[in-house]
Amino acid sequence: MALPSLPASLLLLLLAVALAFSRPSHPPIPTTLDGPFRPVTVPFDLSLRGNAVDLPDSDPRVLRRVKGFEPEQISLTLSSSHDSVWISWVTGEYQIGYKIKPLDPKSVKSVVRYGKLRYPQTHEATGYSLVYSQLYPYEGLQNYTSGIIHHVRLTGLKPNTKYFYRCGDPSIPAMSDIYYFKTMPVPGPKSYPKRIAIVGDLGLTYNTTATVSHLTRNNPDLMLLIGDVTYANLYLTNGTGSDCYSCSFGNTPIHETYQPRWDYWGRFMHNLISRVPIMVVEGNHEIEEQVDNKTFVAYSSRFAFPSAESGSSSPFYYSFNAGGIHFIMLGAYTLFDRSSEQYRWLEQDLAEVDRSTTPWLVATWHPPWYSTYVAHYREAECMKLEMEELLYSYGVDIVFSGHVHAYERSNRVYNYTLDPCGPVHITIGDGGNREKMAIKHSDEPGQCPQPSDDEYLGMCATNFTSGPAAGKFCWDRQPDYSAFRESSFGHGILEVKNETWALWTWYRNQDSEDNVGDQIYIVREPDRCHVQQVVDSWPVDL
Repeated sequence: MALPSLPASLLLLLLAVALAFSRPSHPPIPTTLDGPFRPVTVPFDLSLRGNAVDLPDSDPRVLRRVKGFEPEQISLTLSSSHDSVWISWVTGEYQIGYKIKPLDPKSVKSVVRYGKLRYPQTHEATGYSLVYSQLYPYEGLQNYTSGIIHHVRLTGLKPNTKYFYRCGDPSIPAMSDIYYFKTMPVPGPKSYPKRIAIVGDLGLTYNTTATVSHLTRNNPDLMLLIGDVTYANLYLTNGTGSDCYSCSFGNTPIHETYQPRWDYWGRFMHNLISRVPIMVVEGNHEIEEQVDNKTFVAYSSRFAFPSAESGSSSPFYYSFNAGGIHFIMLGAYTLFDRSSEQYRWLEQDLAEVDRSTTPWLVATWHPPWYSTYVAHYREAECMKLEMEELLYSYGVDIVFSGHVHAYERSNRVYNYTLDPCGPVHITIGDGGNREKMAIKHSDEPGQCPQPSDDEYLGMCATNFTSGPAAGKFCWDRQPDYSAFRESSFGHGILEVKNETWALWTWYRNQDSEDNVGDQIYIVREPDRCHVQQVVDSWPVDL
């Protein structure tokens, strides 16, 4: 007897159902409520080592493509609140050589025209401009002076709204193409940007291009760069570079830089950060000492910072809101002790956070406090001793750092002890820079380093006084506070779902975009973990 024929649509439906049930189910995503987790180390993949090669100055992605005083290197930065952003750009050409003449920043206006429609752009804002120089008081070293750098702040913006804009000087005329951005949602416990990209130690290598390509395809609403931007200080002023400056150029009278690498970086990043706001905090590669002991000049000049808007007097530390998240960007390469201006600012900023409006509190700085790699091991101990108790008392949820060129996620930890109310520390200094990856761990036999003394960070690390590593400078196994570590280039995406749940995902460069290297739900427990909160200007425990 012949079986009745079935319609093609029904056959396809039955086939889809069969395939769905035949696929292996993915394990559930772990949460911090399941922790603390037993430490995991992913073995290093030797095929990934290679050389981290910088993009050359002939690469089309770093060439100057504009004419005259047309804008280039356009970037966006958030202000401290949702209704304001900064737009920055460069006009004119830099100069490098033995005889340079800085451009006049007043010769070109700083104007942004913007609106909710592509045409017409009904609003106009003006800002300020500057030129910086990198000068060396030694014969044979080339000096540098930048193009004209413009910063314009837009105010009165609507939340969660797309705006179109052009920047430049309409009187020349020299205006940019039309770009767009989307403002952050209004602060609130149910209001968050969809995806926040986190990356550190980016540089401008072919590994960097892979990181940025993956990151861009994840469609972030905001990007945080946790220090070490261009690695221009791995070069001499004549453009000769090295993976290790001190190894190759140990006899130079001053640590030189090749400042055009900043311009190359700005051009390469333009397509992304002209529409996605980027928030930057300084790293050690931004120090860039020059004449009269000046430091951090390129970093301070090229980016806009919401310092004044957040009550800070410095580009090294500031804060801002992105929906229901309050971000605190801290400076490790400026004074941070309890008598410092930064510490007093931090106390005030934390005291003003309203956790009913911004439930999530996220802090970032460059050198990690909880990294188990040999590279930079416990290097930031002085900063940790000064600031950790304050951050813990206000219930910081997540800490992001860079500096170590690898990935590591901690269990919830405070003072080297597992603590369900401590923050999760994430080291994500694996953006792709020229100095390659960190692969050795301090707990491996024979790998425990000696304490280091840094000019900016100091030297405070001593032997542990309690716990499994008491009497030692390093653990003899992967520490309990280290949940997961892997040496690979990549980036992370933070997706805050509501006032207590956030999904953290780390993506490795060698994987396809939909494969994850590490993933966890970070869960706040406000009923369990009491934090300080200001009521009528008096700090109280809640």
